[in-house]
This record gives sequence, structure tokens and C-alpha cells, in this order.
Amino acid sequence: MTTLLLSQTNGAGHLTPQGHAERQDRIEAAAKALAHPRLAALLREDAPAGDLSLAELVHSPNVMDTLRDLRPAEGLRQLDADTFVAAQSLDAAATALGGVLRGIEAVVLGEADNAFVLSRPPGHHAERDRSMGFCLVNTIAIAARQAQRLYGAERIAIIDFDVHHGNGTQDIFQDDPNVFYASSHQMPLFPGTGAPGETGVGNVVNVALRAGTAGDEMRLAYKDLIFPALDNFAPDLILVSAGFDAERRDPLAQLEWVGSDYAWLTGKLMDIASRRCSNRVVSMLEGGYDLGGLASGVSAHVGMLLTGEAGPDFDHQQE
Repeated sequence: MTTLLLSQTNGAGHLTPQGHAERQDRIEAAAKALAHPRLAALLREDAPAGDLSLAELVHSPNVMDTLRDLRPAEGLRQLDADTFVAAQSLDAAATALGGVLRGIEAVVLGEADNAFVLSRPPGHHAERDRSMGFCLVNTIAIAARQAQRLYGAERIAIIDFDVHHGNGTQDIFQDDPNVFYASSHQMPLFPGTGAPGETGVGNVVNVALRAGTAGDEMRLAYKDLIFPALDNFAPDLILVSAGFDAERRDPLAQLEWVGSDYAWLTGKLMDIASRRCSNRVVSMLEGGYDLGGLASGVSAHVGMLLTGEAGPDFDHQQE
């Protein structure tokens, strides 16, 4: 496989308060893991700036208006209990978007089989009408709409394995039969959405996992519920909201996944992509707040995208 890694050069400009879980250290820990020699074959590019006016493909105009109005000349402004905007936050959000759009371009044009975008802030909690949950704009949702517009990828699948339900992505696409959304997440947990009965127009699959769930139960849920529905949907492109906060060390949740679980899940998604959409998978970082757990999960995920094999040191390389 040919895997494109798109890295953000201006993520540190998105400031959060001291002690906040969503911080630039996350990107640095993941980047260090991705510098390992066994990942030397990655194609590497800096993420370009994307056009944030594209946010109106999925958000009401007041979302960007609010972000621009509240963005301070210096310091921070608080949007809600968890979400902050700084002077350069929108620049960081623009490169997160540009990275995903560049990844889609690369896989559609055959420059790479798949791509991973290492960026912040995350996006999957941003709803149609509001930013929330560390997220300013819903990057992956904007990219899905742009892929439909530019490349004729009519049927888009979004797989979200962040430990928190992607309420924003579901909110945006729950009435659209051409976008499939599937999420596995701990429940109960923030944001409180994602019950199995939330099925959209038949295009949404939610798998709620109890605290303490390890990889064996996760694998059964994907085999029984998410993978058959994804395969039946027959996507033209698979996008992944790749959060690594289901990892056993994460401070914001209580699942028990390890690196090999992320490798297994990634490999199964690649199998479906091989059958349905010429290997086209574009993944972007969402959550993951223990630095060692994040590094291990990212390494497992990207290593599988690149080689199709789980390396022996995925689970413990960052202990």
C-alpha cells in the first residue's frame, strides 16, 4: 500500500488552557511515533490550508460568524465549558480541513491508496448549528460534502471509532441516505447521544459499549453490526474519524482497547475498501488524550494502512 501522511505545521496556534486535554502535545507524541523507521515508506506532506468558507456546506452561517466574532486578538475566548478559540485557531482548523481534502485528492487521483491526517482541533462534535466538545468545525463532514462535489464520490461512508459519539457528524448527515455514518463509543459518556435506536434514515449505525469493554467485545460488535452495513452500503470512499481515546490508558474514558485492536479494525476497513472503493480510505485524528495511548494507537492504525500488517511492538512501544 501507498500511504500519505499529512502533517499540520500550525496546530500549536490553536491554544487551549493549561491542563486542557486537547493540546499540542498530542500532535507531537503522535508525530514521534510516526517517525519510527518501520514507517519510513510513508509519503509525507505538510497539510495545505483549506478554505473555511466550505464550512457552509454542512454548517449554518452562524457557526463561522460566531467563531470569527469571538476570536480574540490575543489569549483565549471560551465557547462552552470545554471549547476555546484563540487568535490562530481558525488557521489551524483551515489546515486540518486542507489536510483531509488533500488526502481525498491523493486517493481519488491514485497518488496514494490511503491517507492519514495528523491535525487538531478535532471536529466530529461540531453540529450543524454550533461548535462544541473541543471542536470548532466538523472537518470530516465538510470534506465528505466536498468529495461529493469535486470527485463524484456519491456514496460516502464515515466510520468513527473515537470513544465519544460523533454527535455532530450524525446531526449533519442523519437525513442523508448517501452518507453512511457508523460509530462505536462508550455509553454513557459525553455527549450523551449515540443510542443504538438512533438510525437516521437507515444510514446510521451506533454501537454503544459499556465501560470496561475490551477489544474482543468491540470486534464482535463490528463484525455483527458495522461491517455488514458498511459493506452493503458499497461506498465510493471511506472516511475515518480516528479517535484513540478508547485506548486503555485514556483519562477521559474507560474502555480497554490496545494497539492491536486499532490495527485489526483498520485492516478490516481496508478489506472492505479493497472490495468496494479501490482501497480509498482517508483518516483524520479526532480524540486520544493519554500521550502514550495516542502514540500506540496512531502507530498501529497508520502502520496497518501502510503495510497491511500489525507490527509486534504496537501495544507497548510508548509505555
